[in-house]
Amino acid sequence: MAKRCEICGKGPQFGNNVSHANNRTRRRFNPNLQPVRAQRGATVERIRVCTSCIKAGKVAKAA
Repeated sequence: MAKRCEICGKGPQFGNNVSHANNRTRRRFNPNLQPVRAQRGATVERIRVCTSCIKAGKVAKAA
């Protein structure tokens, strides 16, 4: 399953692990996705949304 927010499209970013000896290996920074029951039009769907979209109120949660 893709690590991507269904509202804003935020996905993983890439960077480096840096050791004390300054060795660098690639790593991923995944977005903090949460499953949410959200109102989409007339239906209620379970979608994966990043926490920044939830905090910003971009998701209409189902009752």
